[in-house]
Amino acid sequence: MTVTDWRTQFDHTDPGYSAAPYAIWDELRESCPVARSERFRGMWVPTRYDDVVAVAHDTTTFSSRSPIVTEYLAMAEFGVMAPPISSDPPYHTAIRRLLLPFFAPKPIEALRPRVVAIADDLIDAFVDADGCDAAVQFSQHVPVRLIAHLLGVPEEEGDRFRGWVHDLLEVGISDFATAMLALQDFFGYFREQMLARRDAPGDDLVSYLAHATIRSSGEGQSGNLVEASADEDRPLTDQELLGVVLLMVVAGIDTTWSAIGSTIWHLAGHPDDRDRLVADPGLWPVALEEFLRAYAPVTMARELAVDTEFQGCPMHAGDPLLLPFPAANRDPSVFERADEVVIDRAHNRHVAFGVGIHRCLGSNLARLEVQAAVQRFIERVPPFRLADPDAVTWSAGQVRGPRSLPLVFER
Repeated sequence: MTVTDWRTQFDHTDPGYSAAPYAIWDELRESCPVARSERFRGMWVPTRYDDVVAVAHDTTTFSSRSPIVTEYLAMAEFGVMAPPISSDPPYHTAIRRLLLPFFAPKPIEALRPRVVAIADDLIDAFVDADGCDAAVQFSQHVPVRLIAHLLGVPEEEGDRFRGWVHDLLEVGISDFATAMLALQDFFGYFREQMLARRDAPGDDLVSYLAHATIRSSGEGQSGNLVEASADEDRPLTDQELLGVVLLMVVAGIDTTWSAIGSTIWHLAGHPDDRDRLVADPGLWPVALEEFLRAYAPVTMARELAVDTEFQGCPMHAGDPLLLPFPAANRDPSVFERADEVVIDRAHNRHVAFGVGIHRCLGSNLARLEVQAAVQRFIERVPPFRLADPDAVTWSAGQVRGPRSLPLVFER
C-alpha cells in the first residue's frame, strides 16, 4: 500500500520512510502527534518526545509483552519471549537483575581490546583498496563477531546470525512462515549450545544463564512465563534461557551495526566532523551521544493492556503501539537545532536507549562497540566520501540503519 496520509496510514516498512523519515516526523508532530496505521493491526504511533517518554514510563497501560509489531499476530500470542524486554514487572525486575552483572561497565570495558581487534581485522581486508562498502564489509560484522564471542560460539556463524536478524526483524514482521522458520533454526542451534554448557560450562553468557537462578516472587502475571511459589530461587527454564539469548542476537546485533553504519554515513558526508574527531579523540564521548541521538536506530513497541485515551485517541486493549525513540530524539521542542548533528552538543537528553525500566540493558556494550569501531575506522581508513549517495540503502522496520554504504577513499 502506498502511503498517501501518514496520519492514518503510518507504515515503518515503507521505503520512503526508511530512506528519509525526518520530514514525516516533523509533519506528524505538527499536525497529528499520535498517528495511526491501517496496517499492523491498527497500531498507534506517538511522535513527540514527551509522549514517547510518557508511554515508556506507563508500564501498567502499555505492556511490553509484544516489543515487535507484526501484521498477523501479537508476539506474545505465539509464545515467543525475549526477557527482560518482553516482560512487565514484577517478573521484568527479577530477570533484569539477573543480567545486570554481565553488562556492568567494568566487564564491558574489558571487551574494548576485542572490539578493536575485530575492527582491525575487518579494515585490513580493504584498507589498501580504492573504497569499500562500509555496511557490508565492516559495520554488520563487528557486533555479530562480538556477540558470538560473548555467547561462546564460533564467530564464523556470522552469516547465520545475520540471516536470523533479517528474517525476524524485516521479512518476518509480515511473513509468518519466514519468522517461524528463523525461530526454529535459532532455537535448534542454541538448544544444543545450552545443553552442552550445562554439562561443561565456560566463560560465556550461555554458561552463565545455564547455571543461574532467579527469584520467583511475583511471577504468574499475565504474559509472563511461569507460576511459581513466592520468594524462592529457581534455575531458568529452557524457554527463559533461550529467550534471553534471542534478545542478545536480535537486539544486540542489528541495532549496533545500524548505529555504527549511520555514524560512518554521517562522517562520509561531513568531513569536518571526521577531521575534528581524528584531531581530538577526547571529543568522542560527547560526539558519540550526539550520533546516538541523531541516528537512533531502534523503535520499540508496546501493547495496550487496558482501554485508555491518550492524547485524544481512543485506544483499546490489545492495540499495538510503536514507540519511535528516533522521532523523539528529533523533537525541536526538546533539542535545539534538532535536525543538525552537533558533535559537541553539551546537553543531550536523548532516548536512543529508551527510557524507564526498559532502558536498554546493553547500552554500555553498544556505546563501546560504536565508539571503538568507528574511531578505529577513521584512524586507519583514508579520508572517505560516499561513492554515490543514491546507492545507500536503509533497512525497514523497527531498526533503521544502512544496509549498503559504498565509500570511495581519497588518497
